[in-house]
Parts: sequence; structure tokens; C-alpha cells
Amino acid sequence: MSDHKAVLGSAAWVQQTHGWMTAAERRSLVGPLARTHLSNAVGRLRMAVRLHPGRNVDIPESRLAVPETALTRAARKVAEDTLTPTLLHHSYRTYRFGRALGELDGLQVDAELLFAAAILHDTGLVNLPNGADFTLSSMRLAREVADQVGLSTAATEVMQTAITMHYTPGVTTAAGTEAYLLAAGAAVDVAGVRSWDLPPQTLNNAVRDYPRVGFKKAFADAFRAEAVRVPQGRAKFVNRYGALITAIKLAPFDE
Repeated sequence: MSDHKAVLGSAAWVQQTHGWMTAAERRSLVGPLARTHLSNAVGRLRMAVRLHPGRNVDIPESRLAVPETALTRAARKVAEDTLTPTLLHHSYRTYRFGRALGELDGLQVDAELLFAAAILHDTGLVNLPNGADFTLSSMRLAREVADQVGLSTAATEVMQTAITMHYTPGVTTAAGTEAYLLAAGAAVDVAGVRSWDLPPQTLNNAVRDYPRVGFKKAFADAFRAEAVRVPQGRAKFVNRYGALITAIKLAPFDE
């Protein structure tokens, strides 16, 4: 597959480009990022005046449980051995929030693949690849886990795509339900996007079970560093045009 045919943010694109975007690719993200800004502003306002939809929603905790499979156990073990407590807890909350949004949206999702992708998606922030988007390392580690448990090629590709797509502005279900929900779950935890759709109990329980332990500062620092390492990458773009650091500070969590 040639570079210009690979979908921006996909596993194939990250492998081919190492996460370095062309000017045209950067321009293509302006619209999705602007729509996210608008949605976030409206949603946060609704939360402030207590007219957000999540206040009347109930999602049973049992629906958000991590499935127990060979893949999830292997992925959890690798994540626990790799990630700092701050990033590990973020990964668990990302799964919880993504799964909850899937329940609200009535989406059928492979919870096993969603969890494996969520728990491994930021491992590349610890094992940084030279001059490449951090998700390149994350997807490679996910492939090692998949090979370890004998996961099919198709399922491995779903997991890797979810990982590499997760912070591309404007991810939709066209990228796969798992990719969409991983991106959505991470956006809740990082910037509070769509937190207004979730019941307060779901938000509070996730933080209770997986404390944030200085997440805002740690994550802001990590993305500043990523923007410097890959100056034409997605982290630099969302930092510069998406006011990501400000969004992190304003997320509806204490730390």
C-alpha cells in the first residue's frame, strides 16, 4: 500500500509514515478538531448548569466489567510491567469510559479487543520509538501480545488500528467500533469530552477504582514531549490547534 492510500492514523499509516503528517493531512484534521471544540464547549456548559443528559442515565457496573480471556490477561500483565501507575490507571479508565459510551450509543463491540487495545494504547509513551509516533511502539507491543495468545490476524489488526487511531481528531465508527470507543474513552479521561453523556456514578466509580494520581500533569508533560519528538505529528497538531494542554487542565476531574 502506498503512503497516500493509507488512512490517516491507521496502523498502516503509522508504519509507513512513523506518524509524520503532510500539510494536506494536517489540513484534513482542522474540521474534525473544530467540531470537537464546539461539542466540548456546549457539553461542558450543560454540565455547569446541570442540564447534561448523563444526569438521568444509569449504566450497570456489570456491563463495564473486563472480560477474562487469555488475551486480556496477557495484555494486562504486559501493561502492568510496562506502564507507570498513572498511565496504567488511565488505561483502565479509558476502557471503562469507552465501554460505557458504547452502551449509551447501542454499539456492539468486542469487549476483549477493546480492553486489550485500551490497556496497551499508551505503552509507547514509556518505550518511545526513535523519531516516530509513540503509537508505533504501542501497536508493536500489542502485536507481540496477540502472537503470544494466538490471536487471529483480523483481530490483531482491529486491536492495532484502535491503538494507532485513538488520538486522531474525528475518529468515527467507520474506523471500527473498537477504534471509535477507544478514542471516545480516552477523550473522556484526558479532556472531559462527552463526560456530560455519562452518569456521575460511572465517572466517580472509575476514578475511585483507578485513581488519577497526578494524571493531568503527567499526561500534559508526556504530550509536550511527544510534540517535540515528532514535530509534524498528531500530538504537535492537537497541542497547537486543539489547545490540548488547556483542555487537560479543564477536564472535570481533580487531577
